[in-house]
Amino acid sequence: MEKIMQDRDRILNVSEHSQKVVRAIYGTESVQKALEMAKLQEPYAIEEQIEICEVPAPPMKELQRGELIKEKMRAYGLEAEMDPVGNVIARYKGSCSEAPVCVITAHLDTVFGEEVEIKVRRKEGRLYAPGISDDTRGLASMLQVIRCLVSNNIKTQGDILFVATVGEEAEGDLRGVKRLFYTSGIHIDGMLALDSADPGRLLWGSTGSKRYKIEFTGPGGHSYLNFGQCPSATQALCRAGSLLAELEVPDSPRTTFTIGTMKGGTSVNSIAEHAECEIDLRSTDNETLYSLVDSVLPLFSEGAELENQRWGITQEELKVKCKVTPLGHRPAGMQDDSSSVLQAAGAAMEALGIELTNYTSASTDQNVPMSMGIPSTTLGTGGREGLSHSLNEWYEPYRSFEGPQLALLTVLALVGIENGPAPMLGIYSGQSQHHYKFQ
Repeated sequence: MEKIMQDRDRILNVSEHSQKVVRAIYGTESVQKALEMAKLQEPYAIEEQIEICEVPAPPMKELQRGELIKEKMRAYGLEAEMDPVGNVIARYKGSCSEAPVCVITAHLDTVFGEEVEIKVRRKEGRLYAPGISDDTRGLASMLQVIRCLVSNNIKTQGDILFVATVGEEAEGDLRGVKRLFYTSGIHIDGMLALDSADPGRLLWGSTGSKRYKIEFTGPGGHSYLNFGQCPSATQALCRAGSLLAELEVPDSPRTTFTIGTMKGGTSVNSIAEHAECEIDLRSTDNETLYSLVDSVLPLFSEGAELENQRWGITQEELKVKCKVTPLGHRPAGMQDDSSSVLQAAGAAMEALGIELTNYTSASTDQNVPMSMGIPSTTLGTGGREGLSHSLNEWYEPYRSFEGPQLALLTVLALVGIENGPAPMLGIYSGQSQHHYKFQ
């Protein structure tokens, strides 16, 4: 029994059964040819990655890049369509209608606005451009998996659904994958997200988050003439921030809070009539996350009340008031190490000689299905990356073929191949997906 790890003391034990299934698939002639094809096509995949990167996909405006991915999926032999929110979806049909369906996703959007220059530069073996890795590399890796399947005519038992999702980043609030799992009506039994370059990273958990905009408003006034007569919106925010800074949160499950942005006031000699901030609350456990929300939000109302009390303000029209607006919700999720996706990925890493060095939790498209109890994880896409989400983001195509190889071998173990072992992925029989709503 092989042991690979890490997230502090958490260890992934890959079972002998999982190893046996993956070894049987790995030794199949058509699969061997497909794995070799991923290696041989590495230069082509990198050029395609550059092409994709140079098509803009700013937040909430991913249509142009989505159209490009749709046409590429069609060119590689799949029927691809765009859904109402902009996801691009293509299905690789299996031979058995009762076999499981596994989805592979990579996200279309970047964190950069339309004004950002996205021309790729080459320097000393690296590619530089905003978004060159996150998640352009995921899209290129997903397309390589499609080429490997179609060109080698690999017969699967279950279906593989390929989806280029919208809205994975920031204010996108996972809108693409929420649509896929909450309201599309498509039956899905498991998910592999392709995100982050490192093929040695594997996610067992999903870090959930709740984000809010907090606004304080009051009458405002002159800093000297109205001193003591009017409460200050900025001071109310400072009082609330001081209360939040003293809040105790658990170490396990890991839980965090932060005031991410702050702004307010009119001028240096004014009593502020408006101030606002954005807060980010996170945990790997949903109950703990909701409990955190219940603890944090009242602190901002308390900050406003303390500011009013400080100046003896009793008239409602003169008080500083607090308004809370939800900005986003990424549900949390955890799964046991026996989860089929973790077992398949761990065994695939072993077969390909990839060391699992980062066994952890994070926030990706996997959050939604994992929170529903659907086996899900995120796989590295190959190569090396740095300075993601910055204007100096870079990608180095060092053994980048390992990403699509890992995704291919993992998904084949999950859905099964004809005349091969039974699929490792079970049939999802949890609560109806239609029960869930956008949040």
